[in-house]
Amino acid sequence: MATFLYKLGKLAFRRRHFVALIWVALLTLAGVGAASAPTAASSSFSIPGTEAQKAFDLLEKRAPEASADGASARVVFKAPDGEKVTDKANKAEIEKTVAAVKSGSDQVARADSPFVTKTVSKDGSTAYASVSYKVTSMELTDDDRDALEKTTDDARDSGLTVEVGGDALQAMPETGSTEIIGIAVAAVVLVITFGSLIAAGLPLITALIGVGIGVSSITALANALDLGTTTSTLAMMIGLAVGIDYALFIVSRYRGELAEGRDREEAAGRAVGTAGSAVVFAGLTVVIALVGLAVVNIPMLTKMGFAAAGTVVIAVLIALTLIPALLGYAGKRVLPAGEKSRLFGGGKKKAADSGSAGEPKQNMGTRWARFVVRRPIAVLLVGIVGLGAAAIPVSQLELGLPDDGAQPTSTTQRKAYDLVSDGFGPGFNGPLMVVGDLKGADDPKAAAGEITKTISKLDDVLTVAPPMLNKDKDTAIISVVPSSKPSGIETEDLVHSIRDSGAQIKSDSGAEIMVTGTTAMNIDVSQKLNDALLPYLALVVGLAFLLLIIVFRSILVPLKAALGFLLSVLAALGAVVAVFQWGWLGSLFGVEQTGPIMSMMPIFMVGVVFGLAMDYEVFLVTRMREAYVHGERPGQAIVTGFRHGARVVSAAAVIMIAVFAGFIGSSEQMVKMIGFGLAIAVFFDAFVVRMALVPAVLALLGKKAWWLPKWLDRALPNVDVEGEGLRTVSEEDADTDRELARV
Repeated sequence: MATFLYKLGKLAFRRRHFVALIWVALLTLAGVGAASAPTAASSSFSIPGTEAQKAFDLLEKRAPEASADGASARVVFKAPDGEKVTDKANKAEIEKTVAAVKSGSDQVARADSPFVTKTVSKDGSTAYASVSYKVTSMELTDDDRDALEKTTDDARDSGLTVEVGGDALQAMPETGSTEIIGIAVAAVVLVITFGSLIAAGLPLITALIGVGIGVSSITALANALDLGTTTSTLAMMIGLAVGIDYALFIVSRYRGELAEGRDREEAAGRAVGTAGSAVVFAGLTVVIALVGLAVVNIPMLTKMGFAAAGTVVIAVLIALTLIPALLGYAGKRVLPAGEKSRLFGGGKKKAADSGSAGEPKQNMGTRWARFVVRRPIAVLLVGIVGLGAAAIPVSQLELGLPDDGAQPTSTTQRKAYDLVSDGFGPGFNGPLMVVGDLKGADDPKAAAGEITKTISKLDDVLTVAPPMLNKDKDTAIISVVPSSKPSGIETEDLVHSIRDSGAQIKSDSGAEIMVTGTTAMNIDVSQKLNDALLPYLALVVGLAFLLLIIVFRSILVPLKAALGFLLSVLAALGAVVAVFQWGWLGSLFGVEQTGPIMSMMPIFMVGVVFGLAMDYEVFLVTRMREAYVHGERPGQAIVTGFRHGARVVSAAAVIMIAVFAGFIGSSEQMVKMIGFGLAIAVFFDAFVVRMALVPAVLALLGKKAWWLPKWLDRALPNVDVEGEGLRTVSEEDADTDRELARV
């Protein structure tokens, strides 16, 4: 592989005009496709195999009016102190507001007065009106939302407290200026790392080109493939991360090859042949992690994984072709001023002599590696104990999906949630929908009554509404209001209790029951994600383990890489629990409301962090392997690997931390949690696992670290990540060039 990539790098360097033109054409084509594609709607959300989805499918078939998936709003009214919403003036204002909401937008399907639906609290202080729309929340226009907000603002002028809950006002979350600051920090780190604006700009430019092609392609195909508007978010995040990483490593290796006295074309070829090999395998690990999300069997998550994997593939191809092409344009400007005069001012021989004379200059990576090699046990113990302590909160992990109760207290959604909780009870914010299949019942009406009677006797049930039958009288819909909040453990227990009572109900009446609704769907999603975590982890780590055996020609190095990754993920999840569930340092990160951790967080972190962690593992350890294969002692190979790779890996990690930390400024709790979790996970993995535990373990293992059974060595393909075969190729190319010169 190294030989093929070496030739590809030289070809891209020579034919840089052609290569650059191809990528510009692809970017233009993707941009035109995205611009001409119709606006993407929300992707259809389904959870195959869950009871909540089966109940929803049954309703869609037998009672489609009850299964409408349009946006909804709940307009909550609270009378001034000492008054009631039923007072003449207040009642008139509420009915006027409901009528204005209904006439304010063509997308409103219905808006029910609380005095018709009897949604007035017992003390008369609070009431709420339910509003349903013909389209989903993502399909609502700004005019539709503005009309709802203006109507409620006008109602507040009468003295009523008016707040709006539901998903009708839900728009794309704002991340604020912190995301821009994250990109700016990345640029500063690149400038400091390379000491050259040109060299610093290459990773950013190529990463943006890759993300532009990937996200534009997703936008163009969104409607055809039902990708929705959320799919591009993960692709953008991962594409930017790996795009900067991969370009950073190849540019750094190119500068290293120049420092050894090679001409620019040869340096570009060798950079792609060596660092490019690491890029290919690092990219494969990320692709495996993202495509593996299909194991969860949630279509939306599967599509997000495949789309992000496609963006990673684009990032790899750009690093292997566009980077060497742009290096051809950059010339000596890719080097700092001092390096330019040394390498290009005194000729190649002078550069080669100065590069090989005496002991290589020590940098911080060299000094740290020697410290670890001398004290491996102490470093190993401190690292493991520190990560173990950070992981302790994982034992108290509670999973769930956020509702309006997790919104910041300043939002109207959260205020509406609190008003309903105070006026009616917390369970009114997440009623359960029990669907009764009455086809097997002798008396459908009596069977529906039996269902209501049985459920009303269960613990944590506040109210059970009378059953509503569809036109054919073969399906009953029963609304059950729990006593506890939607995200509470008690509500989850109630859902399970209702489902457990299904056997007795079927025996007594012949009817079958299923529980659905937003709250039940959230519970089922959480359970499905939890059940899929171990199979997903086994698949991803297992495939990557086999891949790393091929890369490192070792059993223990991939095993150590996988175990280190598990430590960093557990520690990061522990930090997430401490901040977002327990509230530790919550004010520092803008956490206004603690609660369960988003159900998708563990599996999301496993996939994303595993890919990035293996990036750092491959780039750092391949330099050690390269030095060991070329004859250095195991301890010295560790030092050599750090001398060449530690600075670049550290820069890549700081950039990723800055980019992910930018999402912490989001107004959306879920986005904030993802940003914090990924940022702290990259910190733990890069600076504790890869920079401390990896060299400590390799120092303790010595030559055993690179042991591989002979039978396995013969069976595995030789991918030559170390670039051993480049010596022969470069000599052959030199002979060819001399022959062409004579001709």
